[in-house]
Amino acid sequence: MSLQMVSSVSNSSLLQPGFSLLNFDEHVFFFGQKGWPKRSCPTGVFLLDIKQNELKMKPVFFSKDSCYLPPLRYPALCTLRSNSRADEYQYIIHGGKTPNNDLSDKIYFISLVSKTSKKITFQCIEKDLGGDVPEARYGHTINVVHSRGKSMSVLFGGRSYTPLAQRTTETWNSVVDCLPSVFLIDFEFGCCTSYMLPELQDGLSFHVSIAKDDTIYILGGHSLQNNTRSPNLYKLKIDLPLGSPAVTCTILPGGISVSSAIVTQISDTEFVLVGGYLSDNQKRLVCNTIVLEDNKIEIVESVGPEWTPDIKHCRMWFGCDMGKGSVLLGIPGANKQIIPDANYFYILRCKGAEEDKEEEVITQTCSQTSSEDPGDSTPFEDSEEFCFSAEANSFDADDADTYNEEDEEDESETGYWITCCAGCNIDINTWVPFYSTELNKPAMILCSSGAGHWVHAQCMDLSETMLLRLSEANVKYFCNKHIDLNKGLQTPQKVACLKKPPMKPLRKKKTMKLSTSAKKSFLRRLFE
Repeated sequence: MSLQMVSSVSNSSLLQPGFSLLNFDEHVFFFGQKGWPKRSCPTGVFLLDIKQNELKMKPVFFSKDSCYLPPLRYPALCTLRSNSRADEYQYIIHGGKTPNNDLSDKIYFISLVSKTSKKITFQCIEKDLGGDVPEARYGHTINVVHSRGKSMSVLFGGRSYTPLAQRTTETWNSVVDCLPSVFLIDFEFGCCTSYMLPELQDGLSFHVSIAKDDTIYILGGHSLQNNTRSPNLYKLKIDLPLGSPAVTCTILPGGISVSSAIVTQISDTEFVLVGGYLSDNQKRLVCNTIVLEDNKIEIVESVGPEWTPDIKHCRMWFGCDMGKGSVLLGIPGANKQIIPDANYFYILRCKGAEEDKEEEVITQTCSQTSSEDPGDSTPFEDSEEFCFSAEANSFDADDADTYNEEDEEDESETGYWITCCAGCNIDINTWVPFYSTELNKPAMILCSSGAGHWVHAQCMDLSETMLLRLSEANVKYFCNKHIDLNKGLQTPQKVACLKKPPMKPLRKKKTMKLSTSAKKSFLRRLFE
């Protein structure tokens, strides 16, 4: 294994925990940034261009018949082929978090339409399902199995918000483990069926799943209910006869108690497990090789890379599988940096350069990003858009958006759970909906003072009618603290009167004075 640091010359702060990577024709694509993409790049999908240890992000495009794909974080991904050895494939994307912290239950299919040196075009299609449709969730996995000439997708695990009927004031925004149900999804007919297996007693999230032929192996994962990382290794076998499918589960020895690990595939039967957490505050720096042969699994500890001191001592790390035996890892930047919210990135290569030229492997792999779930993360508003250029091929290095790395762990200072004023009474643990338009987060409005800042509408004593009017109209709003500024803007400024130059007086016409005898002579001639 080799570890190589890459420098980010474009906007690297888009790469935050929970992002996803897609590998099409040995090109790696990114989506899932925190925030809605600017209108000049409506897809929010970018090509990761890594040359000479420099990382650039270039926007890509979607075809006209594509649906909109939100920048989901912590979704489930896997590749789908028409058969186990087909060259053409597409990605399945299910669930995940939106930038407004809502959970998605939608399923998308992404395929590559065209690729040139200047433009890459994808097609995104939303798939409707019937039957036992899985609820909205994140931190789960999805795989494709092949049995008796048929294929099906298998979805398992994840977390979701507490159901509305079970919410209390204290647990309004809490997340819970999804039921340990196994969902079989037939995309050809658009139907879904759930199975409850006695071996699966606890819900798991941020686990690793590896599929080969008709078998899926589930490794690790975190259970919120017990606050444990499962040491069990589960083997799911899916039989697809002409009738109803048969799903069986077996608990195998040799599991690993880890969550948020990354798995990358280096050959038809060999995988590498890297990253993850042994506990909330302890990273797992040991790597493992996983071999699948003859319907068996073998997990052995392997020689890992020489981790840098920054990686060893950082509190958290995150990343994702790039395909072809490579992993992109990120760690928070140090406070001494010029841009304190920037991240450091490394590429971990788990096989040599000669092996990188091998043909694409056929085994389906699905793993979660290497970052422990931080809970509800800070959402961005539509006005806090990232600055992308539709014409440029890459971002400007100086065009960096601001992001607080600690948002992943502490929301007391950012996002909806801010202290917006001295009398702010919005608490993440006690907040309940106040306006009819609220569901799982308090309404906010932007104060126009200076660069602007967000305040809670409830703390500002705004009525719902006034909130809607201010939100719809393009007018300035000032919070209670800056109301004097508002008054100052509303009061017309005194304008100094212009001094007009005085007008020149009219000259008097000179009149001739006549004598009395002359006047009499003039009058006599006038009346004659």
